[in-house]
Amino acid sequence: QLQLVESGGGLVQPGGSLTLSCATSQFTLDYYAVAWFRQAPGKEREGVSWISAGDGRTYYVDSVKGRFTISRDNAKNTAYLKMNNLKPKDATVYFCAADLFGDDNAWQSPSDYDYWGQGTQVTVSS
Repeated sequence: QLQLVESGGGLVQPGGSLTLSCATSQFTLDYYAVAWFRQAPGKEREGVSWISAGDGRTYYVDSVKGRFTISRDNAKNTAYLKMNNLKPKDATVYFCAADLFGDDNAWQSPSDYDYWGQGTQVTVSS
């Protein structure tokens, strides 16, 4: 049974923007760190960005720094990934994941996460 639901993926031209959302109605997201991962066919799942449960600390993989912004709205039980200046290399399936209290030392390790969404496809093409 899915615990997180992603939305907001789609087709965008290079240089365009998308905002992904990650929501749950099954538990309170407040106490969970939230991360966005992406996975291309035949490749390992890559941690893209992370936001802490409490103080709003964020991390980004180098390839998206300055272009992507992670945020959360605990009142809406939702986290977001704003993606600007999208490039063809960003095109793949994006997943959100939640880790109770969160460990920023291991934020890029998929095995650390308690809940996952089903993924949303991002396509970047002219």
